[in-house]
Amino acid sequence: MIKIKKYAAIDIGSNAMRLLIANIVEQEGKEPQFNKSSLVRVPIRLGQDAFTVGEISEENIERMCDAMKAFNLLMKVHKVERYMAFATSAMREAYNGKEVVALIKKKADIKIEIIDGKKEAALIASTDLHHLLKTDQTYLFVDVGGGSTEFTLFSNGKMIISRSFKAGTVRLLNDMVCDVVWDEIEKWIKTNTQEFDEVTLIGSGGNINKLFKMSGKLQEKPLSYIYMNSQYAFLNSLSYEQRISELGLNPDRADVIIPATRIYLNAMKWSGARNIYVPKIGLSDGIVKAMYYGKI
Repeated sequence: MIKIKKYAAIDIGSNAMRLLIANIVEQEGKEPQFNKSSLVRVPIRLGQDAFTVGEISEENIERMCDAMKAFNLLMKVHKVERYMAFATSAMREAYNGKEVVALIKKKADIKIEIIDGKKEAALIASTDLHHLLKTDQTYLFVDVGGGSTEFTLFSNGKMIISRSFKAGTVRLLNDMVCDVVWDEIEKWIKTNTQEFDEVTLIGSGGNINKLFKMSGKLQEKPLSYIYMNSQYAFLNSLSYEQRISELGLNPDRADVIIPATRIYLNAMKWSGARNIYVPKIGLSDGIVKAMYYGKI
């Protein structure tokens, strides 16, 4: 006998907002299956407001309210029985973040929780990572967002340490990541990975997923440091317009993909990783699983 539950997760990031609707298939004696039913991404770059001016603009507040009303209707149509909405870096730092949350609750009837980098990293790590982690190996999990990047080190199938840094793609685009932050990241990665002979990267985030898709590789195959380096040079050689017209990138992806690639490359260099695996996971997947297993 099969039972299907419908859960939804809303991820309000610094570069875009996502609604993931998932079917959770329950069958006696088997592990539950999490299948993506629908994924809607809305390119509202909140980080541009939050990191440069310190508040979410009137225009973007209106766009957010409209997007949330749409998300609410979509969840209704899909007959979603439970949802959770989390906002990350941009909403954390906007001084009117709490007001925006209250307004969305009033106008769109969606309750949003603003979470810190630590909780964000924990939620992403609570996705299906244990299926990927070979117990005898060491992995550095890197999730690049618009406002921050989360690093989590796993060894022997266990989480060793995790840290969030204010180095995200939207911040980098606006020249808001100083050398001190880069030095801190380099020091943190080198210090925490030096005792391990070999480290493999696991990448998460919209940009690495796009890079992986462009590579045409099979899902379980990794991207090499050499490939990432040549892609970085190639993307840099094209103008913003060419990245849109020739590579078919979305306008809100065509600029952030370069700073994102730089973060992954540096993480590989500083940890000595030769390969990066790109499973299809993100914050929204983590939210659905954490809800189902009663972690949130």
